[in-house]
Amino acid sequence: MRKSCIKVPKKNGEQIRRVLLEIDLLDNSSRIRSEGEVLYLPLTREPQQCELMDLPGEFELTEHEFAEQKGQLKLEDLLENVPHFEVIGDIALIENDVPEPEKVAEAIMRVKNNVKTVLATLGPVEGEFRTRRFRTIAGEDKTSTIHREYGCRYYIDLERAYFTPRLATERSRILAQVKDGQIVADMFAGVGPYSIMIARKSPNIRVIAIDKNPDAVDFLRRNIELNSVLNVEAIEGDANVEAGRFSGIADHVIMNLPHNAREFLDAAIRLCAPGSVIHYYDITQEDDLFQSSLKLIREAASRAGRTTDIIDTRVVRSYAPHQSNVCIEVKVI
Repeated sequence: MRKSCIKVPKKNGEQIRRVLLEIDLLDNSSRIRSEGEVLYLPLTREPQQCELMDLPGEFELTEHEFAEQKGQLKLEDLLENVPHFEVIGDIALIENDVPEPEKVAEAIMRVKNNVKTVLATLGPVEGEFRTRRFRTIAGEDKTSTIHREYGCRYYIDLERAYFTPRLATERSRILAQVKDGQIVADMFAGVGPYSIMIARKSPNIRVIAIDKNPDAVDFLRRNIELNSVLNVEAIEGDANVEAGRFSGIADHVIMNLPHNAREFLDAAIRLCAPGSVIHYYDITQEDDLFQSSLKLIREAASRAGRTTDIIDTRVVRSYAPHQSNVCIEVKVI
């Protein structure tokens, strides 16, 4: 089968293989090809440019023919029913109500070589800072890790600051809309997955990253250093208050606080320069995916004597039965 791959000198092969494995880019279902002094490492998908920037040494993105990896162990070989789980750095998360959690954890660690810890969630995201509690099922007893995403690295303690890898594609989509020289306000920045990815695109982009959780801001500042981005300003504070310091300067305003973003719409409008874009996230019912949220945005703009034009409305993911996580993008005039 012909597929995208990384062509790399054998001397650099193991180092790049490890990075590809960490960011779930290495296709373990295909056999790595060795020809002369080079290796061909098969990929699960086409990599982003910022991911390629994170690969060490010499390499080339190309295509090649690969044979199927015979005998590759899969979770289906070990478990009758494979539960939903997600991997953040070297930690796998499963739900607390998964039957036989120890068996599931053992299977995950056998199949996912990069996983060192399996945690079970002890409840939903809760509280002002959107945190969760966990219990260790297998491996190292820890809740902190370094997660790689699109070439960026994030230090995270999962019990002290919220993070989900399920929005990686969404973050990349917004990244593509930000242009050189623009100003971005990330109103609920957390540990920095939107802010840092955008800042890495160009040193001429200015990112104002705000969060109320002091732990999240500590991690954000650590991640700014970890990714060597000097164009992110990390601010601990309430976005409703901090917005007053940056009135009318933002070209993009990111509102990724789905359950409560509506409480900050007046502040978001205040941040907007003429022609700026608000990226507004919400949790909505299936019979009213967008209209109620659009009404709230229009009302906030009207209070400030401004108007909006709809750019896009989209379902990001299913959130719960009959509920969706949606993104609404509007231009503020």
